[in-house]
Amino acid sequence: MKFSSLPLVLLALLTRAFAAEPITIERPWARASAPGQMIGGGFMTIVHQGNDEDHLVSAKTPIAREVQIHSMTIDGNVMRMRALEGGLVIPPGGRVTLQPGGLHLMFIDLGAPLIAGTSFPVTLRFAKAGDMKVNFNVEARPR
Repeated sequence: MKFSSLPLVLLALLTRAFAAEPITIERPWARASAPGQMIGGGFMTIVHQGNDEDHLVSAKTPIAREVQIHSMTIDGNVMRMRALEGGLVIPPGGRVTLQPGGLHLMFIDLGAPLIAGTSFPVTLRFAKAGDMKVNFNVEARPR
């Protein structure tokens, strides 16, 4: 009798699919960039319905050379932005909002301006949930 490894491969794939933590993204958007601006900010709400902590560990997009996950704080009159080492913690059963003036994605070295009314793809990489492709809508800068 010949033993086939196909059932084991299928079982492994199904186990991984059902073990993935359920994460959804709400309202992904970016601000339109000013002429000559080589960076942009991305915002969204990450909703985690799983039972175990996950981490947003990286992101990539074809419209920028690099994407960093940033925090922003104000210390006195000084704005400080820094890349989060080790990614962004997404608590189980929680929501994390990336918004202007706080946590955000920083799109570095844009290939072209971000124009209101357009959109672009971003691949978010989570430690447990894996890769998730999301389209970010570009919105006009507030006046």
